[in-house]
Amino acid sequence: MSWHVTEEDVRAYARGELAPPALWSADAHLAACADCRALLAEASDPAALDAGWERLDAELDAPRRGVFEALLVRLGAADHTARLLAATPVLRRSWLLATGLVLMLTVLAVHVIHTPVLFLALAPLAPLASVALSYRPALDPTYEMAVVAPLHGFKLLMIRTVAALGTGLALNGLATLALPGYGLLALAWLLPALALTAAALALSARLGPLLAPALVGGGWLALVAWAVYTHAGATPVPFTPAGQSAAAAATALAAVLLYQARDHFDARPYGGFPERDGT
Repeated sequence: MSWHVTEEDVRAYARGELAPPALWSADAHLAACADCRALLAEASDPAALDAGWERLDAELDAPRRGVFEALLVRLGAADHTARLLAATPVLRRSWLLATGLVLMLTVLAVHVIHTPVLFLALAPLAPLASVALSYRPALDPTYEMAVVAPLHGFKLLMIRTVAALGTGLALNGLATLALPGYGLLALAWLLPALALTAAALALSARLGPLLAPALVGGGWLALVAWAVYTHAGATPVPFTPAGQSAAAAATALAAVLLYQARDHFDARPYGGFPERDGT
């Protein structure tokens, strides 16, 4: 071989300071010349070389981002935040399909019984269940990663709540489109859904992620059953203007209580929620 990379260029190449077009020529030449590669090995810093191999290994071993995670990163979310959101249990296909199926069957039942009360009673429970399941250690494959994530417990709670609540509300919204004949009444589930979710989160700091949603959901069903029983033939109170105003007020109150209890969500992993114990 009649041409070799000069020793000065080799040293600049090793430091990462060699500029094009000499850099391109050196790249092509080093691939074919053992003598110049030997000179490069002598000029290179062993520690920097080892660090480079470690970065390459880490990059090759890193899991590939899914479409949703890549979109979040592109929109400006931090890598760890995007990973936690993408791994939220209620964003799995199985949960989405199950929730969609329940809502579809509820809409079909409404068309059969000719009253939207069944849908309005069950629709707020979908976002509530979505948020509750987002913090169940037994269902979350990224529980340990979430515990050691560089986030405060309350911030982690809010991040995953937004993802779960947004998904639940979107599914409910799609189901609502199948009930155009009821007008604005078909949207009367929205404020109760927000109220139930906020109340469950506020109580979770004290009662845990299972008991709080269960009590809130059971209380809601009891309230609707009472309203239907005492106002037969009329719109149940929770779905009247007065009931909607009460739901809005309950949402605001629960949000205030949740904010005041924010320090409890840093006491233990997942905001005071129990460690993974199979429950």
